[in-house]
Amino acid sequence: MLEVVGVRFKEAGKIYYFAPGQESLSRGQAVIVETVRGIEYGEVVIADKQMDEEDVVLPLKSILRIADDKDAMIVRENKVAALDAHAVCVEKIREHKLDMKLVDVEYTFDRNKVIFYFTAEGRVDFRELVKDLAAVFRTRIELRQIGVRDEAKLLGGIGPCGRVLCCSSFLGEFEPVSIKMAKDQNLSLNPTKISGVCGRLMCCLKYENDTYEEMRRDLPDYGKRLTVPEGEGRVVGLNILDQVVQIELKDRSRVLTYSMEELLSVGAVKQKRPKE
Repeated sequence: MLEVVGVRFKEAGKIYYFAPGQESLSRGQAVIVETVRGIEYGEVVIADKQMDEEDVVLPLKSILRIADDKDAMIVRENKVAALDAHAVCVEKIREHKLDMKLVDVEYTFDRNKVIFYFTAEGRVDFRELVKDLAAVFRTRIELRQIGVRDEAKLLGGIGPCGRVLCCSSFLGEFEPVSIKMAKDQNLSLNPTKISGVCGRLMCCLKYENDTYEEMRRDLPDYGKRLTVPEGEGRVVGLNILDQVVQIELKDRSRVLTYSMEELLSVGAVKQKRPKE
């Protein structure tokens, strides 16, 4: 077991683990750490905890020190400089007539690198752009192409639910979302109904998916033939949350509604083996 602290560098960003070293750290403290990008300023979001070695990336770097007011001022200055760099890069993109959209600009804490995040339909030859930017800023330049979900995370916004986007407010990492999740939850498959502002399937489809899968497990499939007291019929509708099944009789004279308890009691369905 290793003692670690979780550090986040951006709001709703991915959590990285570091060794606390000699420091006594608590949640919400700002710290200075060394990363593959250089020296960075982050916030402790997970206080000291024990984790298995296989759950962290080794070797584990240590917290360098607790950040002070001077460090916080440097972060603010870097953000102001990033705004200026954004304007310069937009102009350079226009000069080179590149088919790309600049989304965000970020300086590393130690100013050893400035990172430009952009979106584009395909590959972009930005070698000349990098040369121009390096001549202006006289530091290491990195252009990073991101996807539409990452763009929404960086820019933020309001989702169809009326709340701030999950990805920009608390989701540290994106999880795979599939159209099957929407089908399992009996949602409309209209893309405008189940897509987020990024144009991809909404991340929140994942939140209740495990519950729906568990509750759906014992329900019969659509079209399954069942025999009930009124006669033989087939399943034409399911209400997963209420555990209710709609059965259309074979002669199509009626559509009956049965709860799962009723179907079990009349022997129309069998209790499935508990999920291991």
